[in-house]
Amino acid sequence: METILRPGERLDDLQRNGYRIIQDPGRFCFGMDAVLLSGFARVRRGERVIDLGTGTGIIPILLAARTEGAEFTGLEIQGESADMARRSVRLNDLEERIQIVDGDIREADRIFGAACCQVVVSNPPYMIAEHGLLNGDGPLAIARHEILCTLEDVVAQAARLLKPGGRFYLVHRPFRLAQIMTTLSAHRLEPKRMRLVYPFIDKEPNMVLIEALDGGRAGLTVEKPLIVYREQGKYTDEIYEIYGKERPGNRG
Repeated sequence: METILRPGERLDDLQRNGYRIIQDPGRFCFGMDAVLLSGFARVRRGERVIDLGTGTGIIPILLAARTEGAEFTGLEIQGESADMARRSVRLNDLEERIQIVDGDIREADRIFGAACCQVVVSNPPYMIAEHGLLNGDGPLAIARHEILCTLEDVVAQAARLLKPGGRFYLVHRPFRLAQIMTTLSAHRLEPKRMRLVYPFIDKEPNMVLIEALDGGRAGLTVEKPLIVYREQGKYTDEIYEIYGKERPGNRG
């Protein structure tokens, strides 16, 4: 049997469809933001989806588990992360639905062609390059900081990849919300749905989920807040549902 794990890697159970994912804690492991984005995105039967900056492939794998999309493609510039993503796809027997491509987000339209998909998703770096950046070229820094691409790059490429009327799904930080909305509008991606994520009901939001429609008319629906914890260390029921986990104490 082929050895699927490299030194330092681990295999995590996604608790959906029996799927598992390969991760390296020394590089970067997916977080709640990727899981929440996969739960927020709407993918219809037969649609093609492109994930810009797929990392280890968590969003395509979760979307393949949750939706009836026909084809999922993850684009990743870091070769080691892309390799882990491919091995996870193979491990889960998803080669017919998921493809991992090495490449730069800024060249996505040249790699895939314009107007090639109905859905684009992205969990991009949140921080501008100068914000708290200590290690400028490590995998963790690249994942968190706008070193190899910017918000403008991600939005511009999403707009080019989408077919007319296609949808773009993004998870980001609320402190950049004004810039996000302005950038989306500049590329004719009209924000249609937004949901703020709060760690606790009495805290400020720390994530925002956005759906934007290519060429859509003005009109934004702000959905009810998503609360992560009902108390310290205990998720709310909705978070358990998104993760596909049974709430502790509900086994009978």
